[in-house]
Amino acid sequence: MVKLLDLQKITMTHAEEYKAAVNRVIESGWFLQGKEDQQFEADYAKYIGTSECITVANGLDALRLIIRGYKELGIFHDGDEIIVPANTYIATILAITDNHLVPVLVEPTWEHLEIDINKIEEAITPKTRGIMIVHLYGRIAYNDLLGEICQKHGLKLMEDCAQSHGCQWKGGKTGALGDAAAHSFYPGKNLGTLGDAGAVTTDDKELAAVIRALANYGSQKKYVFRYVGMNSRMSEIDAAVLDVKLKYLDEDNCRRQQLAAYYYKAIDNPLITLPQQLNDENNVYHQFPIFCERRDKLQAFLTEHGIQTLIHYPIPPHQQECYKQWNNRSYPITEKIHQQELSIPMNQVITEEEAQEVVKWLNAFL
Repeated sequence: MVKLLDLQKITMTHAEEYKAAVNRVIESGWFLQGKEDQQFEADYAKYIGTSECITVANGLDALRLIIRGYKELGIFHDGDEIIVPANTYIATILAITDNHLVPVLVEPTWEHLEIDINKIEEAITPKTRGIMIVHLYGRIAYNDLLGEICQKHGLKLMEDCAQSHGCQWKGGKTGALGDAAAHSFYPGKNLGTLGDAGAVTTDDKELAAVIRALANYGSQKKYVFRYVGMNSRMSEIDAAVLDVKLKYLDEDNCRRQQLAAYYYKAIDNPLITLPQQLNDENNVYHQFPIFCERRDKLQAFLTEHGIQTLIHYPIPPHQQECYKQWNNRSYPITEKIHQQELSIPMNQVITEEEAQEVVKWLNAFL
């Protein structure tokens, strides 16, 4: 079988370095908020290009904490609106509604799969306070027009970078393109740890200080609580492992880009549509989505021939039961994406032979 994501093989690539990092933590006897966490925060901030990095327990918490931080600073208030892509993973939406703000869903473009920046201004109302973009599949969701819109209307630009570690726009990395950004280090990400973890990056020192306190029970000083906070902290083991993985991130992304170039060149089945190809700096290929009107039959066909796939995602947020108040809304492009999308094997350890096998059966589907 050609696996969609072979985590075991990926992990074994640098297993000895991970073991050494974990052993270092064990021998130190310090497991939270120690030197490993501080080192990763410094290294990741430098890699992203921001002055601040705050590690947290997971990507959803990172998203939540950005919005909560802005609320504590008096920038966001209950009932304010945040513009967000209609085609995203549920976490992006949850972070907004969990904070008692209102998501305003905007369609993506079919060609780029990211939020349609040309439709953003028509969605802005007097209650709009921010825009949350999502670099879905590892593809860039930012352009200069978006920055101009945010500046023109005085909006905070927040990035969901859960799938875009290392992706760039004109030399600047995602995570440093807006006012604040959330990162996920879930094991399957381009930069993933051995459990779950996340981070916030920003150049806003005041926001960073608030988020750091909120994530630590609301405390800036031991046993003194300024905010009604939460417990969201990265373990020392996760930080140590991530600092090892960070050294290889660009190299791993380059391998993904090489595999993607082969897919774009070799997949020629007229029943299958590929997303518009971007420059390598604009796509780190967290996933490689393809589209087919007979998606479910294609997936069954590939499974039969040993090709593992996954749908990202079968049900869009506005059709989920948890947001039943939106179930009667129509977002045609989002729905088309969710009805036709299929992710094929994409990671840095796929061999040339495995890639050829994937293409062989994609082109054989009738």
